[in-house]
Amino acid sequence: MVIGVAYVTLYLPNVGPPENIKVTLTPQRVARGRYLFNDVMICGDCHSRHDWSKPIGPTSPENYASGGDIFDAGDGFPGKIQAPNITPFNLKNWTDGEIFRALTTGERKDGSAMFSLMPWPNYAKMDREDLYAVIAYLRTIPTVATPKYLKRQLDFPDNILVNTKPQKASLGHMPSISDTIAYGAYLINIAGCNGCHSLRKYGNDIPGLQYAGGLAFNLGSQTQYAANITPDKATGIGNWTSAAFVQFFKSHTDSARKANPKATIAPSAMPTYDYSEMKVSDLKAIYAYLKSIKPVNHRINNL
Repeated sequence: MVIGVAYVTLYLPNVGPPENIKVTLTPQRVARGRYLFNDVMICGDCHSRHDWSKPIGPTSPENYASGGDIFDAGDGFPGKIQAPNITPFNLKNWTDGEIFRALTTGERKDGSAMFSLMPWPNYAKMDREDLYAVIAYLRTIPTVATPKYLKRQLDFPDNILVNTKPQKASLGHMPSISDTIAYGAYLINIAGCNGCHSLRKYGNDIPGLQYAGGLAFNLGSQTQYAANITPDKATGIGNWTSAAFVQFFKSHTDSARKANPKATIAPSAMPTYDYSEMKVSDLKAIYAYLKSIKPVNHRINNL
């Protein structure tokens, strides 16, 4: 037992050295990376602080990607965790290979393990070119200087088990956009929808409840539960049309909210505002994929 703990603590993670790569910053790559980072992967949602006293818990452009909210036991986390600053202020000494390794394996520059709040297992299935695009965009975002953020504090045994999580990546390929369901599956994976809409135990999805909702989020005085987004007609989105699915997101764009300034938006853990700028064709592909999966009867009650 002692030997096992020592091995896990001292010798893991060990996914191998970072690749010796240098990502060329072309306009096309930066544009693709901007879209993925902001509108699909919504990296800024975790890596920026939110003002939960306001509807939709907005982030400020001044602190964008400079470090996120603190997650603790009140949010169901085993300790205290904070998403770090990922502007060039913090990443300037990281090589492209080190960023690539972190995104796809869960191992940081210093060899330590990331907590599973960072959805690197999803990114490990991304197309290499899309990963290069994200790295290119990261190199271009404004630098925001911040003091050192909270050092991760994990409870036992998670403080040991976290070292066993990083794994070598098995990269995927972006399907043809014309293969709507496969392309939707690719998008929903990198959007990390399963991370909120699937109940989990010990960091893994509970079999049979993928995308069936139920994960709790504490929003100040409110507790909100992630929705069932399987195609179950009684408890999921089985009665939604593709147009209604798209409109759900597009009703939260800046232009839509400005056109209807009197509309009230309740505080929500669902980052609809971030996803609202996703391409209509991409939202339709995600809808097509969700309609293709097994329906799960799992009622979620949000007051």
